[in-house]
Amino acid sequence: MAQQQQISLPAKLINGGIAGMVGVTCVFPIDLAKTRLQNQRSGQQLYKNMMDCLIKTVKSEGYFGMYRGAAVNLTLVTPEKAIKLAANDFFRHWLIKDGGRLTVFKEMFAGCCAGMCQVIVTTPMEMLKIQLQDAGRLVAQQRVMPVVSTLKIGGTSAVLSRSYNASPARVSATQITRELLRTRGVTGLYRGLGATLMRDIPFSVVYFPVFAHLHQLGQHSFEDPSVPLYWSFMSGCLAGSIAAVAVSPCDVVKTRLQSLKKGTNEETYNGVVDCVRKIMRKEGPGAFLKGAGCRALVIAPLFGIAQVVYFVGVGEFLLGYTPYGIYSA
Repeated sequence: MAQQQQISLPAKLINGGIAGMVGVTCVFPIDLAKTRLQNQRSGQQLYKNMMDCLIKTVKSEGYFGMYRGAAVNLTLVTPEKAIKLAANDFFRHWLIKDGGRLTVFKEMFAGCCAGMCQVIVTTPMEMLKIQLQDAGRLVAQQRVMPVVSTLKIGGTSAVLSRSYNASPARVSATQITRELLRTRGVTGLYRGLGATLMRDIPFSVVYFPVFAHLHQLGQHSFEDPSVPLYWSFMSGCLAGSIAAVAVSPCDVVKTRLQSLKKGTNEETYNGVVDCVRKIMRKEGPGAFLKGAGCRALVIAPLFGIAQVVYFVGVGEFLLGYTPYGIYSA
């Protein structure tokens, strides 16, 4: 009987971190367009679609305006993707440690556990990224309908620091973090935690089993289970796009809850249920699919690239293993 596989958790963490950085760098402008489209309210639309959003962003904010919030995302996506991918591998390995068969239910459970682990980093990362990505939309809206913006936290209105209100387009992640910690403590960075869990757990439950089965189809033969890198990329893209569209309504709710600054006449929300109810009443069910196309375009190549980098085995190489040498025969 073949010995069970052993995994190197440090190597998996390195692979996941590198995979996240490469993937985010490639698709970040589309993610920015997704955030701005999701935050648009009916009757106050500045952007018609993804391309219109990107073109207007470049015209008003320059080329690097498309990468607003990329620094904080690149900083935190390393541990986020490392935790997500490595945790899934760890739980899958743990579930078959006694030589049992990895059923679909066990695959879904492993994905669920991975999704729960990643929100430790995902929630503050998304919180800061959304403020930076949406700043340009608020400035553009103020040109048309000037308004004094305020920050709603926990149902209480509080004006942000002078630097944040004076130039919202140039606010930094450090300024937002400092203000949140001053007014709300660490919990301020975890605003929207429930909505993030509501998005990331179902995403992982869908993504990892779908990817595993698609990836298995690319094996050369039963005797040679290796898979070409292009097949890993395609499997990651397809599984990612399916999972992204499936949880898009949860992503809209999360984005709305985590947007601290509101534009003219934009609703504030007191939790997930209140957010869902107000969106449904004022914008209709179609609002829950805002940015779904952009999200699929972000997640598909992001996870395609991430899985390729992950399977290349940079972490194993750096730690002195060959990519497949970590497994016992």
